[in-house]
Order: sequence, then C-alpha cells, then structure tokens
Amino acid sequence: MNQTIYADWNGQRIKLTWIPGDERPDPALVTSVHGICLHQGLVLAVHVQGRGYNVPGGHVEPGETPEEAFHREALEEGSVEGIIAYLGKMEISHEENESFDPNGKYPMIGYQLFYRMDVTERLPFNREHECLSRIWVEPEEFGYVVNDHELVGQVLQEALQKDGKQG
Repeated sequence: MNQTIYADWNGQRIKLTWIPGDERPDPALVTSVHGICLHQGLVLAVHVQGRGYNVPGGHVEPGETPEEAFHREALEEGSVEGIIAYLGKMEISHEENESFDPNGKYPMIGYQLFYRMDVTERLPFNREHECLSRIWVEPEEFGYVVNDHELVGQVLQEALQKDGKQG
C-alpha cells in the first residue's frame, strides 16, 4: 500500500511516497538506491558521518545499473555482500517545495529504489568510506536507531514480508 508523508530535508518541504511492488521508474529519474540488509534476523544500520544511523545506499554511478550500485554501496558502507531483491520505490516530489531549483541536480519528481539484501558475507569493517560504524539491530528496535523518517520503517516491514524470495 502506498503511504505518503511530508519531510523537512535541509529546510525544504519534500513529499515522500513509498510505492511497494515490482514496477520500476524511468532510470533517468532514479536519484539513489538503498536497502535493508538482513543477517541472522538482524538489520544492518550504518553510521553515516554527519547524518547518524541509516540504511546503506547512495547514488548510481555512470555506467552502473541500480542493482550494481546497491551492491557497491552495501559493500562500501556496511562491508557486506549478499543476494538482493527489489522491494519498491520512494517517490521524491518537489512539487510543493518553494525552494526547488529546476536547474539543480535532482528532478522535480525523482525516485529512490529500495532492495532487500540477504547477507551472505560479512567482511571486516574498515571505515574506508563515509561510514563511521555498523551495527546489527533487532527489527523491533530499528525505528529507535534509524529515525530518518517513518517510511523507512514501512520499507523494513516490506523487506521482512518478502522473506528472502527473489523478486
């Protein structure tokens, strides 16, 4: 079920809508990829410098598919590898953002893609990128650790319901 909230991102009012399912947006509108990484019933949270704890993710580099980008981000930020399944997309709308710059790097309406990763390998965490630490959290405690916005909890529920099935 789609769920919409409004969030304050650096003083800008942004409309966020979680859209679960297999449908994917135009690749040109994908601004980033993120994911819920699961291992032995626990969820990975990474401490991103300057942002607190979050799920691994980041921008798609030129020449990468979104799936390749998520694998890279999970490895860089959380030092994990695994099998991924697509969960859905977060629509990021600037239509009501009075500060939106139409000449900026983001589209008026863009998308963040979300994946579930079943971790198959936990590598040593060397703090080589922007993450200061990684922790493994009980799903019930996730909202107390990762408090970006409430839709991330909805993504977690979607990941837990997927139960490792490819999709």
